[in-house]
Amino acid sequence: MCGLAGAFFEQSLVAEEARRQVEAMCAALHHRGPDDSGVWLDGSRRLALAHRRLAILDLSPEGRQPMVSPSGRYVITYNGEVYNHAALRTELTGVQWRGHSDTETMLAAMERWGLKSALDRFVGMFAFALWDRDEQALWLVRDRLGIKPLYYGFTSIGLLFASELSAFRAHPEFQGEINRDALHLLMRYNAILAPHTIYRNVFKVSPGTMLCVRAPRREAIEETIFWSASEVAAQGQERRFGGSPAEAVQQLEALLREAVGLRMLADVPLGAFLSGGVDSSTVVALMQAQSNRPVRTFSIGAPETGFDEAPYARAVAAHLGTDHTELYVTPGEAMEVVPRLAAICDEPFADSSQIPTFLISQLARRSVTVALSGDGGDELFAGYNRHVWAERVWRAIRPVPHRLRGALASGITAVAPDTWDRWFGLATSVLPKSAQQRMPGYKLHKLADSLAAASPLDLYRRLASQWTDPSRLVCGGQEPNFPFDGTAAVADFPSQMMLLDMQRYLPDDILTKVDRASMAVSLEVRVPILDHRVVEFAWRLPLSLKLRDGQSKWVLRQVLYRYVPRALIERPKAGFGIALGDWLRGPLRDWAEALLDERRLREQGYLHPAPIRAAWGEHLAGTHNREYQLWTVLMFQAWLEQQRAELAVPLC
Repeated sequence: MCGLAGAFFEQSLVAEEARRQVEAMCAALHHRGPDDSGVWLDGSRRLALAHRRLAILDLSPEGRQPMVSPSGRYVITYNGEVYNHAALRTELTGVQWRGHSDTETMLAAMERWGLKSALDRFVGMFAFALWDRDEQALWLVRDRLGIKPLYYGFTSIGLLFASELSAFRAHPEFQGEINRDALHLLMRYNAILAPHTIYRNVFKVSPGTMLCVRAPRREAIEETIFWSASEVAAQGQERRFGGSPAEAVQQLEALLREAVGLRMLADVPLGAFLSGGVDSSTVVALMQAQSNRPVRTFSIGAPETGFDEAPYARAVAAHLGTDHTELYVTPGEAMEVVPRLAAICDEPFADSSQIPTFLISQLARRSVTVALSGDGGDELFAGYNRHVWAERVWRAIRPVPHRLRGALASGITAVAPDTWDRWFGLATSVLPKSAQQRMPGYKLHKLADSLAAASPLDLYRRLASQWTDPSRLVCGGQEPNFPFDGTAAVADFPSQMMLLDMQRYLPDDILTKVDRASMAVSLEVRVPILDHRVVEFAWRLPLSLKLRDGQSKWVLRQVLYRYVPRALIERPKAGFGIALGDWLRGPLRDWAEALLDERRLREQGYLHPAPIRAAWGEHLAGTHNREYQLWTVLMFQAWLEQQRAELAVPLC
């Protein structure tokens, strides 16, 4: 795991100047690769590649980057891991190997089969810049699911590219103009969806995409999609799995077992995150089944009632016999992370689970350099509450006139979230486990906001939104229109939601959060459930094997129950959480009040103060739970505070 940076200049530079510029960019990525660094300049001095190395495979100098292919045609700077590279070497006969890094294997594969055919063979996560000296073409490539990040953008000197935006800010010609269109996306989704970024003229390479750059100008870029989530979903619908449920479980277990086994290969200490939920427990169970020693596992707990999953993780670890480490985090320790979030996340990002994700990464890094996680199970196997309930909600509200829906919404929101929580708490003993929820009051208020939905996909959009009308909030700009790509080829509403989650929520929220939190402490995180072969198989399975009798992730649970007793797993879905709403009313109140100050908002000119101040007042009064909406604003404000010396701030 590493960081990369580079520049494709309009005009040749003096070698020392080109090197100085990309070295400055690379230095900003030190946290992604503290073990080594390197720079390569093309003979024309129009292209410079830089690399920061976190050594995982082949710790010797033979694994250093940027790396030149055996013939000298290709040069690569690369972030990621190709897990099947040893198997690929058996096909690449006649190559004189210098070391045993996957980077060397990738270059040999590209020379033998060409870039596109090599990509089709790679199993792993990757983002790389590849210079083809014969064609004088630069390729920017990002893996199928968007596990690893890659940005590119334009300045007066040409094209810049890097693993994080911090590298762009280190370049002397970079102008950090805020992209107000992207700010609309942040306020709606907690994150900025690809290809947009917080800066104008800077873009994310989309998952499964390769860009060919023959000149450092935007109009000269050619985009090719080499793997498409919507196409995979459509093909899965056409080639439905025809076996029995037992055969589906058997095949999924075999695929997951291989995916986990491949990701256990490393020349450094390795472990896993363990929450005690279905996804992480499945990964750890398959790790322990393939290990001749106890697997290192890590979990964190919180003393606040309703947020502590550590006992569940501890029970799973004891059953599997792992070498388990847990850390109980006090509110004070968790809140100490808050001032660091803007720097950790690099771009404004507002999923509050960024805090526990950073804390568990920090805990794991004390003992290991690589950790496996269970990310991806929810998106592939219908694990979110909306996958279970949204279709029923739509069927219930569709025939109801909008006026009556509004009255129902008013009735729900007339009761404060805390009151709903107390009522549900009193009914816990009589409610089935499937009906027990964490934060039921917040979720009921969220449901009330969704009663105005005009269609199933509009309902999904509302459920996925924090601010349902960002145009009321953002000064200027316009929210980009994201079509519901590929959903027409997916027959049922839950599967349509899963596809949209995989295209947007997974890469731009979940995987971004994990990448930034782990890389901030120089930890590589691997996600075996997102092996593309597992993904493709999951889309062949009928919905009835994912949602069954009101229970999510049915087929994945059956794999897990071969290793862990059902009683240790079955409980309401929680996930890592923090008492954010209480913090904002308590110890974080002064910090939040300063960032949400009406005069400050007005002078900055990016957000209208009125709706923000109204939401803040409702939250403090306890009449509405606005913690997530407010956190989105606060994370932008905190990021802006960090950037204020570099940014021009016009008035509204």
